[in-house]
Amino acid sequence: MPSHPISGPRSRLFSAGIFAFLALFLLMVLALLAADVAYINLDAVKEVLRSREIRAAVVLSLWSSTLTMVIAIIFAVPMGYALSRYRFPGRILADTIVDLPIVFPPLVVGLSLLVFFRTSVGLWLESLGMDFVYQRRGIILAQFFVSASFGIRAIKTTFDEVDRRQEDVALTLGCTRGQAFWRVALRNARGGIIAGAILTWARAFGLFGPLMVFVGAVRMKTEVLPTTIYLETSIGRIEVALAVSLLMIVMATIALILIRLFGGERLW
Repeated sequence: MPSHPISGPRSRLFSAGIFAFLALFLLMVLALLAADVAYINLDAVKEVLRSREIRAAVVLSLWSSTLTMVIAIIFAVPMGYALSRYRFPGRILADTIVDLPIVFPPLVVGLSLLVFFRTSVGLWLESLGMDFVYQRRGIILAQFFVSASFGIRAIKTTFDEVDRRQEDVALTLGCTRGQAFWRVALRNARGGIIAGAILTWARAFGLFGPLMVFVGAVRMKTEVLPTTIYLETSIGRIEVALAVSLLMIVMATIALILIRLFGGERLW
């Protein structure tokens, strides 16, 4: 009997059909990008580079997304480990709540935050000087609530793939549960944690809807790159908006490549 399956006409036809769908989708995405590149001109690129407001939006986007990523990972690592390793009452409910910001519209986060800071608890926090509404720190808060779930889910999946028996062996050799976590689980999950951090950063970097509702789009104060695109489009400067969009696409592409590299995938 043959050691390998025979590739007949039907098999080749099936493969051709599968790759036809892949090629069609790739062509559609590339066609959109090509249209963007063809539409903008050198003047629009120069405007992006020399505009003080856009440079400030770039800095704020990078700063806020990076800080959000750090805060999210501080939460995501212990939460992902708890959901992966422990069985406790309400675990399924907790696991479901973690995923809620992924499935409902991001705009709901901004609206919910706005309503929360109109409650007695929110007003009390503001009386303590913790102002978030229409403030830069509100950008971090909105980005955190939307993007943290992506990091938690990615890191939980990574811990699920780490062989728990290695931690059990470490426990039998005298390690405490905390030592087994730091020396075994965390070390083996390092690549997945980095990939989860980059995914969180990319999600925060591209956030728009919640920020418009919760912090607004005030130039030189709460304007980030997604709101820059909105503001430039609203005054008819489509070329400048597209130039900013392409900048974000380039940065998002770099983030996706890094996720795949740290996830152990080959690019070619």
